[in-house]
Amino acid sequence: MTYSLQTHGVLLRRLIDHLDGAVEQLYVDAGLDYRPRFTPILRALLNSGPASLRALSQRTGVTHSAVSQTITQMAARGWVSLEAGKDARERIVTLTPFAMEHLPRLERCWTATDVASRSLDDDLGQPLADILIRALDVLERRPLADRLAAAFSPTPGVN
Repeated sequence: MTYSLQTHGVLLRRLIDHLDGAVEQLYVDAGLDYRPRFTPILRALLNSGPASLRALSQRTGVTHSAVSQTITQMAARGWVSLEAGKDARERIVTLTPFAMEHLPRLERCWTATDVASRSLDDDLGQPLADILIRALDVLERRPLADRLAAAFSPTPGVN
């Protein structure tokens, strides 16, 4: 396969497919109805206890919309429950007894994922997370939209 002809977006989607697909299969093999996208939320709830969707979005760095969608999926599978917050608009997310019962199996999966990730990092010669963090930091300083605007702006004297 010639990767040099593919755009960053295509390459990133393929990378995510490889990573999430393998991890999701690990959960299936472990007998868990669980998706990789649940992990940041579950870990945030484990670390800090019940939280609103807004708080989970802030803690995980995931958009409010994505957190809401993920929480809906997690609740349907029994991992979390939702309760009314202080006002009618707020919902508080709590881990269920089901989640706590399955936590040891999840933790074994997370340990295996960490070991496999370190193996990938060794083969890459550097941590993949460092590469991704560097790219995100650079894009925070100068977003791709700004770069596109500069690249697309008309050059004086050229039609």
